[in-house]
Amino acid sequence: MDNLEMIIAEYGYYAIYGLLTLGIIGLPVPDETLMILIGYLSSTYVLNIYDAVLVAFLGTMTGMIVSFTLGNKVGKPLLLKYGKWVRLTPQRLEKVEKWFKKYGPWTIVFGYYIPGVRHLTCYMAGVIGIKFRHYLVIAAIGAFVWCCIFISVGFFGHRWIF
Repeated sequence: MDNLEMIIAEYGYYAIYGLLTLGIIGLPVPDETLMILIGYLSSTYVLNIYDAVLVAFLGTMTGMIVSFTLGNKVGKPLLLKYGKWVRLTPQRLEKVEKWFKKYGPWTIVFGYYIPGVRHLTCYMAGVIGIKFRHYLVIAAIGAFVWCCIFISVGFFGHRWIF
């Protein structure tokens, strides 16, 4: 947590944007911890709460768009060729596609709250070919709610704990 705080202190909103983008793409960034820290720093007036929510939302959306695009452009051929190494056979991929087509929008929205799943939903939405505009609307709703909830926990939570 101290490292995140030092990075944000040094680079400010750029760090928030970059870290959330990389975290959503799938790099090991503690997204929830970062969001709670952003809320806490906003409550101590180190960050502006409105700017923090906006930048967090934009970073999250950028990561989701990059993940979707990767899934859409290279995902299916890559999974068909190398999926067996992660136990994703063509039959399992077909089951995932059917399930995702049935529950896809809900998976994208609620996937934000499950670490690991949030990253896969973006890629899979691209792999199965959800229309980009439809994906963008669903992802934006989920991202905004996710950002607001976790930043609010950090903003108000320290008052309840200490």
